[in-house]
Amino acid sequence: EVKEELTDSLYKKLVKEFGIKPIDQEVIERIKKHTKEIHFMLRRKIFFAHRDLLWLLDEYEKGNRFFLYTGRAPDGPIHIGHLVPWIFTKWLQEKFNVELWFQFPDEEKFLFKQVSFDETKKWTRENMLDVIALGFKENKTHFLVDTKHANLMYKEACKVAKHITFSTVKAVFGFTNEANIGMIFYTAMQAVPAFLPSILKNKNMPCLIPLGVDQDPHFRIARDVLPKLGFYKPALIHAKFMPGLKGTKTKMSSSDVNSTIWLTDSDEEVRRKIIKHAFSGGRGSLEEHKKLGGIPAIDVSYQWLYYLFEPDDKKIREIYESYKSGALSTIELKEYLIKKIITFLHQHRKKRKKAEKKLNKFIF
Repeated sequence: EVKEELTDSLYKKLVKEFGIKPIDQEVIERIKKHTKEIHFMLRRKIFFAHRDLLWLLDEYEKGNRFFLYTGRAPDGPIHIGHLVPWIFTKWLQEKFNVELWFQFPDEEKFLFKQVSFDETKKWTRENMLDVIALGFKENKTHFLVDTKHANLMYKEACKVAKHITFSTVKAVFGFTNEANIGMIFYTAMQAVPAFLPSILKNKNMPCLIPLGVDQDPHFRIARDVLPKLGFYKPALIHAKFMPGLKGTKTKMSSSDVNSTIWLTDSDEEVRRKIIKHAFSGGRGSLEEHKKLGGIPAIDVSYQWLYYLFEPDDKKIREIYESYKSGALSTIELKEYLIKKIITFLHQHRKKRKKAEKKLNKFIF
């Protein structure tokens, strides 16, 4: 888990420490060759690093289609920070016309936290509806639930586990002797969707995993083990963390309700949180703000628009300039964001209601 402040130097450090490659213009051009346009999250370097993405595109150009894999450990409602990799994954699915395998490891929070299986069962269903509501293709999206699909996954997880020593998981995840043995085995289950489609289709298929950069260690183990089983290493594309409400250097936290907006928050709740808790880059008084201008780099409302809620580059540039010059006040910026979030949540809930009718079609 990344506990440091979210800064450019942190991401540079992680690139170096993890040995991942920054996404440069060459990578962007290669993606654009197939997608014809570039997602704003790539343009804005929210997805900023990768492993083996150029190799994956080489394979794609040879006709060896990849599949996507991402997931969610169900233990509560979804907050907007969770949406960043999923919205990008949906774009990849659309543009490359590929399958997505979405894992719900319902045993993870049972093993790692004080969460019962009854709770994870409830949240698995709730989280599935939120994922479907984002607009993934029904015929190309498959949900895997670890306990439900154990007959399909457990044997494959054992093949992975046989190649992972206790000292490896200890070193990668920092486990002590107090860790239960389920925690130690869990990473083997997380590796399975990265090669399960290859088994089911009886041909070796490349896999691309869009993920938050903190998830990289899990898949470093998978990348090490899968070639030993005769499969490709999964390629990865890494996202930065969307900052929490308390400041642009803070992470959103599921344990701090005021650090983020949940998809279940009411309009009043959204308004209260943004007005009261969204850290501002504005000045002490309106007069001072007009004179000196705001600081978008440290303003959470601006950053949230940049990360998720204002995909239009021209518009985000206008907001940036207007806020920096002092023409746009903090309260006007917050009101703009509130409107964007509330509109998104209303549309999302309508789609979520419709998702209930087709939920079973997504479960593999």
